[in-house]
Amino acid sequence: MLKIEAIIRPEKLDAVRLKLRKIGYPGMMVTEMEGHGRQKGLHSDWPEGMQVNFLPKTKMEIVVENKDQKNVIKAIVSAAKTGEPGDGKIFISEVKDAIRIRTGERGAKAISSKETKKRK
Repeated sequence: MLKIEAIIRPEKLDAVRLKLRKIGYPGMMVTEMEGHGRQKGLHSDWPEGMQVNFLPKTKMEIVVENKDQKNVIKAIVSAAKTGEPGDGKIFISEVKDAIRIRTGERGAKAISSKETKKRK
């Protein structure tokens, strides 16, 4: 399993979310944050001397099966890309295990979006 963290423009969140849902990945974690890369944030002379060095960003985290990595990354890039500086970054790391708290399922079953049968 892999954890994909995507730092994207906040206004692209809905487009990315819809694209991921279409390919079978409706679940994700989202955090609103601030940061900057090469564009160095915003600078303003109003009020005098005030500088804002961070831009609003959204971090999406999604855990996927290894076989789905390319499709998920392709969906994120196609929905989030504007071609301008500040489009974001994607980070990929390995996940040793996952556990669905409600059912105790582990591994790929724990991250599946398919509903499991109720336990007796």
